[in-house]
Amino acid sequence: MEKPTAAALEAFDAGFPDDERAVRKKMFGMPAGFVNGNMFYGVFTNGVVFRLGEEDRALIATNDGVGPFEPMPGRPWKEYLHAEAEVWSGTDQISEWAHKALEYTALMPPKPVKKKK
Repeated sequence: MEKPTAAALEAFDAGFPDDERAVRKKMFGMPAGFVNGNMFYGVFTNGVVFRLGEEDRALIATNDGVGPFEPMPGRPWKEYLHAEAEVWSGTDQISEWAHKALEYTALMPPKPVKKKK
């Protein structure tokens, strides 16, 4: 798996919501944001990933550098979009989309905590 670009890491940090519900963890070895155990925002290779509702996905997907999130070819994650950091770094859009992703994902039921063996 490709390592994240510096631009993707910077975009993630700049857009991460200042909200006590948002927890930083790793997914695929890259920084990610979780709420109630569900990922809402993360870094993947050259960009950032957002989990959004259908209406927001349809609206945001019309932008250049934004497309479906497919961590493995042929296996898209249905509620996620990938935004290329080179296109969106330095704009307020990533922060806005990350906040929308947090609010959308916060409505989902919490993931059960796995017991340690």
